[in-house]
Amino acid sequence: MSLTKNEVLQKANAASKNTLMETLDIEIVDYGHDFLIAGMPVTPKVHQPDGVLHGGATAALAESVGSFASHIFIETQDMFVRGLEITANHIKSVKDGFVYAKATFLHKGRTTQLLDIRITDDHDNLISICRLSTIALPKKKA
Repeated sequence: MSLTKNEVLQKANAASKNTLMETLDIEIVDYGHDFLIAGMPVTPKVHQPDGVLHGGATAALAESVGSFASHIFIETQDMFVRGLEITANHIKSVKDGFVYAKATFLHKGRTTQLLDIRITDDHDNLISICRLSTIALPKKKA
């Protein structure tokens, strides 16, 4: 029996309990055969001192959605995924609402993956462009 889309999203978000994703209120909101989208509210919790979204929170959103995408779309039953490198180019600031990170693969190798992650606001304005490389490593047998 396969899970519904809603059940998959609930399961994915349950895995984020007691993590940075929960701390920043990051939630996986949609996925398809070649993308994953997560949202994060822009509140004072993720602001820099002058009241706009902190670039570090944006990078945390990007790495979270990209790593999650690698974990889901790569055969990872016997593997774990880790981020290798992330870059972020911040285009526009945002003070409130939500931001959404859409991760798509540029390269989906067995060992390394490269993802393009575009961060947009509620009005589909481009906020940041990020690139994330991840690596899938074998889990150690107990």
